[in-house]
Amino acid sequence: MKQNPVLIIAGPTASGKSALAIAAARALNGVVLNCDSMQIYKDIPIIAATPSTQEKAQVEHRLFELYDVTKRGNVVEWLDLCVAEIRKLWAEGCLPVVVGGTGMYIDALLNGITPIPEVNPQVREELRRRLQTENLLNLYFELKEKDFEISQKINKNDKTRIVRALEIINSTGKKVSEWYKAPLIKKLPEAEFTVVKIVPEIAVIEQRCRERLDKAMKALGVPELSLAMKGEMPLAQALELAKLHTRQYAKRQRTWLRNKLQADIVFDDVYVGQPEFMAKIANLM
Repeated sequence: MKQNPVLIIAGPTASGKSALAIAAARALNGVVLNCDSMQIYKDIPIIAATPSTQEKAQVEHRLFELYDVTKRGNVVEWLDLCVAEIRKLWAEGCLPVVVGGTGMYIDALLNGITPIPEVNPQVREELRRRLQTENLLNLYFELKEKDFEISQKINKNDKTRIVRALEIINSTGKKVSEWYKAPLIKKLPEAEFTVVKIVPEIAVIEQRCRERLDKAMKALGVPELSLAMKGEMPLAQALELAKLHTRQYAKRQRTWLRNKLQADIVFDDVYVGQPEFMAKIANLM
């Protein structure tokens, strides 16, 4: 085993990555750490494909279902939590098995993040007050004046990103576009990563997404299905829309994995318990 090992298992929705992470953790004295931006939330386990009670009983899971759905998580907060858990596991003699499909989270763990300092709370509160009395377009035009380069990458209706950019600019006196050009800071430079990615054919993923959504017809908190519950859309139509959005999300994940993530091991089949998957992983650890 490497000195400071971290096993990362990445894959799109419905690729079997969670099952592989459990198998790896059981075989290699590990603990599963969440790296999925949806699975940090409570109350949406079916749609987010959060590990079930039975799966969690097989091996310890951490960083799952941390937040209420009203809270907005972010990559910086997740990274700090993940780094802390990884160091705890090393101290306990356990292997951190990081699993997920959120590219931004995986990239931050492997390569680091932009060194943007904490936002001034007074600046944040002032922008919140302005949002209650001003049109969002006013804030977008302000951002355009202060940082034209970053404004061109943000939709004028994207409240979250507009406000975040203004928070940074007004707190630091420096353009967001300038911060993004600064060298990245690695939060876990001592880690020895082994990266595994699962990238099955898109047709296989799409079929598995359809099957997964069939189990979610009564799930609460899903925008498309909520429309049906409110009588604004037939249930069958809402379910098909939810399936479409899930397949589109999985396709984006797969594209990022294939084109952006460098891996030590690449599997082109969905994991359903094949022993050769674990044999290849064990050989690299």
